[in-house]
Amino acid sequence: MDDLFSSEDDDHLFDLDYNPYARKRPLSSRLDRDDYDETDEEEANRQKLYLVPYRWWKEAQRSVADEIVGILYNVLSNYDNADSEIVLDLRKEESSGTRVKMDEGVSSREYALVKEALWLRTLKWHNDSKTSEEDDRYHCVAEGQSQEVFPLQIRLSFSPGTNSLLVKISLKDNAVDFYRRACSIFNSQSELLQIWDFSGQTSQFVMNEIINLPKFSPGKQGKEVLLELHVHGFFVFTNKTDERLAEPMKTENSFGKSRVRMNMNSDNLSSQLMLTNTSLSGSGYRGIGVLGFAGLQNLGNTCFMNSAVQCLVHTTQLVDYCLGDYEKDINHENPLGMHGELSLAFGELLRKLWAPGAMPVAPRMFKFKLAKFAPQFDGYNQHDSQEFLAFLLDGLHEDLNRVKCKPYIEAKDAEGRPDEEVADEHWLNHLARNASIIVDIFQGQYRSTLVCPVCKKVSVTFDPFMYLTLPLPSTTMRTMTLTVFSTDGIMLPMPFTITVPKGGRLKDLIDSLSLACSLKDDETLLVAEIYKNQIFRLLDGPSDSVALIRDDDKLVAYRLPKVSETCPLVVFSHQQLERPYGFGAMAPNWKLFGVPLIARIENLSSGSEIHYQFLKLLRPFLMPVEDVVNDYDGDETRNTVNENSKVEGIVSPLVSYCDAGPDSGEENDVHLNADFKFYLVDKPGSSEIKMNDPVPISSLTKNLDVTVHWSDKMIEKYDTCLLSSLPEVFKPQLFAKRHEESISLYKCLEGFLQEEPLGLDDMWYCPRCKKHQQAIKKLDLWRLPEILVIHLKRFSYSRFFKNKLETYVDFPIHDLNLSNYISHIDNQLSNCYQLYAVTNHYGGMGGGHYTAFIDHGHGRWYEFDDDRVFPISEDRIKSSAAYVLFYRRVREM
Repeated sequence: MDDLFSSEDDDHLFDLDYNPYARKRPLSSRLDRDDYDETDEEEANRQKLYLVPYRWWKEAQRSVADEIVGILYNVLSNYDNADSEIVLDLRKEESSGTRVKMDEGVSSREYALVKEALWLRTLKWHNDSKTSEEDDRYHCVAEGQSQEVFPLQIRLSFSPGTNSLLVKISLKDNAVDFYRRACSIFNSQSELLQIWDFSGQTSQFVMNEIINLPKFSPGKQGKEVLLELHVHGFFVFTNKTDERLAEPMKTENSFGKSRVRMNMNSDNLSSQLMLTNTSLSGSGYRGIGVLGFAGLQNLGNTCFMNSAVQCLVHTTQLVDYCLGDYEKDINHENPLGMHGELSLAFGELLRKLWAPGAMPVAPRMFKFKLAKFAPQFDGYNQHDSQEFLAFLLDGLHEDLNRVKCKPYIEAKDAEGRPDEEVADEHWLNHLARNASIIVDIFQGQYRSTLVCPVCKKVSVTFDPFMYLTLPLPSTTMRTMTLTVFSTDGIMLPMPFTITVPKGGRLKDLIDSLSLACSLKDDETLLVAEIYKNQIFRLLDGPSDSVALIRDDDKLVAYRLPKVSETCPLVVFSHQQLERPYGFGAMAPNWKLFGVPLIARIENLSSGSEIHYQFLKLLRPFLMPVEDVVNDYDGDETRNTVNENSKVEGIVSPLVSYCDAGPDSGEENDVHLNADFKFYLVDKPGSSEIKMNDPVPISSLTKNLDVTVHWSDKMIEKYDTCLLSSLPEVFKPQLFAKRHEESISLYKCLEGFLQEEPLGLDDMWYCPRCKKHQQAIKKLDLWRLPEILVIHLKRFSYSRFFKNKLETYVDFPIHDLNLSNYISHIDNQLSNCYQLYAVTNHYGGMGGGHYTAFIDHGHGRWYEFDDDRVFPISEDRIKSSAAYVLFYRRVREM
């Protein structure tokens, strides 16, 4: 919608050809498009204007520190002849244009004209006040919200003769019901009607009309402009029927019905209102209901953005700021900022999310502006929510930095001065160059101490911080699952879950697994990683770190006899014939399947030993005899078996294969050659290994890779599902609640504050040694912000792999007390904090999902999952998915 005194383009006020009656494209349709230009942005940034009772507006301003300046108009109306048209003559009070005094009396016939942002802030204040007063009925809307909002079409013009504004409200421009309401509201017979303009638009309109006066005939009324005004907060009755016009819509929501009878006086009319909650998913402003429950549509992998934005737009100080006149703080000349575009887009998004109706918002404009200045967020790739949050806060700070010209300040050395003096000096120097709402509420200060390990030179600096990134100290043990394969031809593969030290070595893993699987003294374990049905690598280095093993790896351990450690290691990989179907299908090809089997073979002189060892390894996977007999091919065999079904000890032909030794007869050789074919891997020419033929390898061979081709008959005779089933090392649960071991947030904070040497890539230049040294670094909290953002460092990166820590962090919800962790005690400020928002990440490194938990006050928690918003219990707040924590300062208990 338009401003009350703005339309398609502000330049129309100077353009005689401007058509004020042209129909505009709805704002919602413009914002739903993916392509934008500067005109779209200009239109999107415009706000609706609202007419509200002055008393209702004034009550909310007592807690606002901003200077409130308005223009007061005395209003004359033609109420005696208002059957089809109301004409209001607005004449400016000579003493208006000054700051409004909060202790002045208020007439019942005083109205206020405010922008949408100021209306939303006032609406929120009344909503919060009502919630605070009636906590047991928190779902009831505030008094000011009980009246619906209705639009009113007005025609505005300037009268040079009387130097006044003329407002015409016509029955032909409005619905009958709305016009009758306007008649009741603007009735000025009883006492003087006055309107305060806090939007600043009337003076601008008058000024522009005066500029255009030479183009009009003297004394002629100015051009009329058709505008839309939104009216809210009035209880009105028709004079004829005494019928209530502001009937609230009666609906039910997830909170259930709650009705409150309210006795109110408005315009000297007594009325009673029965309130019923409106649905959070309701549309429109009728029965406004609760605020701040709008979700954000996922535009494609934008859950990282949605979760962080929801946490910010529910930060009270930031909400009050963006619902106020924050545009005055925009720094358009800051080369480090976005020329105000990012802050305007964020402010517009925040206002939409706090608008009544709780309809999901598509943040396309915001994402468009963000990607315009940060190409890494362009497109629809996945990103880290904390990295996005860091960029957004920094970008908003530079856009809203009230320092237009940053002074150059040379940093001074501590030179033995007290820390308090040096800290205050650094902080004032920082504020001299950085002053914004982001600095005011999000930034704190810590002390950084560096000690040279050689000359013991001490360097102390005080630096600001926007958030704390806390490392997650490793828990004592790590849970891992491996599958043990036996080579004795008796036992099936068995998965074992063990615990090993997180900083342990492969030897610790093997020792723990040996105990779990009851490894015999004459056996040993060979650990391997399986990838795409092949052995990717052997983990045979006892000193290798288990940290190199990722949670999504698949590991097996082969039980091998120690006596054969000097024998060649033969690896059997399985292949089956894949036959594509359908028109245009390609020729059949051999495809890998299952887990490779391993054996140590002492005598590799002929292929018979290889055949025999493979069948021995397969013996545990043989299907039960009954299944083998019933499935065996050939009617003659099936009939024979049926006739002897009572005879015990029926032996399958396959069983004879497995029991046959390397010196078995030619009959078994024929079966084996038909059912399995063995090939040497990477051997030129004919590499098939045949029975009784010598194996073409060197006597010095230590490892032999053999590929086994399975016939369709053998696929049916063996349980290949058992052969293919292999669990991951660790499978995190989507909603993992609590692990066996947990760690407190205070422990993470202690890890952040403890001494540690700098990395080799981040050494400090010692001014005394005149060279770079690996100094000892120590951080201390010195000054805490109003809003404390804590980032739990769950994601770890190295040269070889990436990993996410699923550690359960036990963080306080109501009573985070940092008094024992701050080096500088300020008795005027509390060191206690309360949690009000959490960003969660579910899943792993390859893919995941972000959501947000938000406290709407008085312990009422809600989950914001993109466009879905629903209540949750407080005991769900703590989980291993918690990623970024938002705390607000509270008074000490």
